[in-house]
Amino acid sequence: MNIIILGAAESGVGAALLAQAKGHTVFVSDRGTIQAEYKQKLTQAGIAFEESQHTLERILQADEVIKSPGIPEKAEVMKALREKGTPVISEIEFAGRYTQAKCIGITGTNGKTTTTLLTYHLLKSAGLNVGLAGNVGYSLAEQVIEDKHEYYVLELSSFQLDDVYDFRPWVSVLLNITPDHLDRYEYSMEKYAQAKLRITRNLDSSGYFIYNADDEVTNRYFQSAFLSTNLLPFSLHQRPDYHLGGYFTSETTICTNLTGGVVADEDVEISTARSPLIGQHNRQNTLAAVLAARVAGLTPEQIEAGLASFQNADHRLQLVAEINGVRFINDSKATNVEAAWFALDGLQQPIVWIAGGVDKGNDYASLLPLAQSRVKALVCLGKDNAKLQTSFGPVVPHIEEETHSMAGAVARAAALAQPGDVVLLSPCCASFDLFKNYEDRGRQFIQCVNERMGE
Repeated sequence: MNIIILGAAESGVGAALLAQAKGHTVFVSDRGTIQAEYKQKLTQAGIAFEESQHTLERILQADEVIKSPGIPEKAEVMKALREKGTPVISEIEFAGRYTQAKCIGITGTNGKTTTTLLTYHLLKSAGLNVGLAGNVGYSLAEQVIEDKHEYYVLELSSFQLDDVYDFRPWVSVLLNITPDHLDRYEYSMEKYAQAKLRITRNLDSSGYFIYNADDEVTNRYFQSAFLSTNLLPFSLHQRPDYHLGGYFTSETTICTNLTGGVVADEDVEISTARSPLIGQHNRQNTLAAVLAARVAGLTPEQIEAGLASFQNADHRLQLVAEINGVRFINDSKATNVEAAWFALDGLQQPIVWIAGGVDKGNDYASLLPLAQSRVKALVCLGKDNAKLQTSFGPVVPHIEEETHSMAGAVARAAALAQPGDVVLLSPCCASFDLFKNYEDRGRQFIQCVNERMGE
């Protein structure tokens, strides 16, 4: 086939290399500048490409287009392709045609990366031959060229799922659905939810669907009656209204109950006491990962060992240090209200909260009860935090109205904290006023905290 790839980053270049390996004619088009490492890969492979433009005349000759997830439907090139009726698929859909490996696909608004990394770590530490791919930054298509893994654990965004049609995961995981990226879905919560639920579209009786029974939006839009697969709902508590696949029987004990498949054990207990993950939402993430690991045949002993040795990705409720009895936690990845809610809800100690940045139209109402009961001080970080001050002024005892650098914010938070407190960076906002991105913001926080350790 004549295959055109739109976008020349990780997924696009991986798809191009796989398409070439399978004998297709390939052309790559990127409207922006292609990074040097990707340009080098394409050049070495002898794959034709263009950058800083989309030549419609050439693109519209495609038999099939593989689209990078960042390209929205409203882009001119997409309008032209839709008008012509050219099939458009995702890299995940394309890669799925060329592997027989068992894929564990994980989606959700919050917690995808942590759950994906934890599931991958559990399987890998137990000795399974497993690859990691998808939204975590590794191309599935490029790995499928050699296709040396028996399992793949995939983080899947709604943008990737939008262009999936026949891809069939062995295990699909849906963690939660909360408002995010609604501008890509005509500001419709239902359309966004249905995009997430596309992960279930091809599940059959040999597959599994692991989902959060406690998530209100999932329950509203998920129609289990139309799905002929093994359902494994999970909950933070035992519930009489569900036949749960997994739930917590105590703060650090999970009970799993699987029927059929590799494992068919009832009421197996697994301890999470040695897990380094912090917070209520990470208990949900852990439940999902543990269930996926049980489906893959892992024993409780293997899972407990894997939980103990896991290190999460940076900037996600990451314990940086404890100084004079005060814990400093980096949750810079919390760029929306829901993520900040999980952080505040998951910490039991008094909190000195560093928040602020570029407000994305946030409604802080859901955070007010938690702020009132747990936050002793709010340090506002950023150029314009009037909305934060107005929202939390009535419920937080002390507000530092303006800090214009991470060093200043950490210094004020440390001065306000007492032994037993937590200094939490969970900004609730985008980072672009003072920082390059959330990673830059998190790295600066870590650096400032480490400098205090040396004092």
